[in-house]
Parts: sequence; structure tokens; C-alpha cells
Amino acid sequence: PSMSVLEIQRKVPLSRPTLYRLLQTLASKGLIRIEGEPQRFALDYAVGALAHSWMAGLDVIGMARPILERLRAETGETAALFVRRGALRQCVLELTSPHVLVMSRGVGETDHLWRGASGKAILAFLPEDEVAAILRALPKGSDQKRLAAELAAVRKGLLAISRGEVFVGAIAIAAPYFDHTGRVGGSLGVFGPQARLDAQWEARTTRSLARCATELSRALGHRA
Repeated sequence: PSMSVLEIQRKVPLSRPTLYRLLQTLASKGLIRIEGEPQRFALDYAVGALAHSWMAGLDVIGMARPILERLRAETGETAALFVRRGALRQCVLELTSPHVLVMSRGVGETDHLWRGASGKAILAFLPEDEVAAILRALPKGSDQKRLAAELAAVRKGLLAISRGEVFVGAIAIAAPYFDHTGRVGGSLGVFGPQARLDAQWEARTTRSLARCATELSRALGHRA
């Protein structure tokens, strides 16, 4: 968390006068702070501001593309990236299955967070007050208790599975990913026709999804 001038000098090939001058400049900008006697140097608040700006500019689609390509190759089915848009989730990247019979949502397609695996994987990890507000706004006749139980299962397993909920005859599996603040940013999903997919595929896909979602979260700065 803090270093002396001697410790810093062992890390960088600078003379003592040059090192002191640079440390004083960094301190004047709020990037480091000087404390104690003898002096020690530590990172200061402005580093956090820089980190926030950097994280905010990360391109989630660009980061997710090679991960989705690997996910599609491992599962053989359509893989997609979803982001949250208020009470909706939106598909922002989709790589379709190489099979003739393909399940596809399409880039730009949106749906409610409470419908389907890709939405529930996001909804389950929102703050409690936001989840409660969405549950209160469900269409008349919806089973709130059932949905709440499904979300609890998603939180426990870090995965959501739906069968025929959005498309009849389709199975979808999704996992959430998180940003550097620890907030859920969206989900990764894989979906295909139930007629082609068996229990072995489902087990293999859940493992691949969990690994890929963790990889994307880490790329976005999340630390579990």
C-alpha cells in the first residue's frame, strides 16, 4: 500500500533527484500522497478517478466477442450478449449456430427482464428495491411467488435456464456478468432447439457459460 523512496528506486531506473521531482508532481495532482517520517508514498484519490474513467470506457461488445466465439464453438449453438436497459434486456451481439435449424433473437431485440433466461440472469442480481419494483409491475395474473423462487435459484446457481418460455421448443441458458463496481452489467446466453439438445449438452453448456461469464467479468474489472 505504500513505499519508501528506496523501494521505489529499486523498481525504476531513475536518479534520486528525478524521482523526487516526479513524486512531488504526482502528489500535486492528487495521484499519490506523502505520509510519515521517513516519507512513504501511497496512491491517492485521483487514481480512483482515473480508474473510473478507464472502466467506463471499456468496450463490453469488443471484449465479449472472442469469448462468445469460443462459447459458440464449445456449445455448437447460438451465443449472445445481453445488456440491461432499465426494466428490459437488449441483445447487443449475437453469433448464430452453424446448424441449419437455428434459434436467433437478433441484435437489438429487447424483452422484459422477467422473461426468459437471459433476462432473469440479470434481474436476479439487481438491488432488492429494483427487483421489488419490477415484481410489482408484472402483468396482471403473473405468479410473483414463482418468479421470486426462480430468481432465488438463479442467485444460488449463478445460472438461469428456461424451456419454451420465449420460443416454443427452445431451451436457453444464461449467466450474469458484473462490472468493476460489482453491479450486474448483463448476461451471456446460449440457446437452441430442445429437439437437438440433451442433458449432456446442458451440463457441458452450463460449465462453459459459467467460465465465459467469469472471464468477461474479470475483463471488466470485477473481482468476486
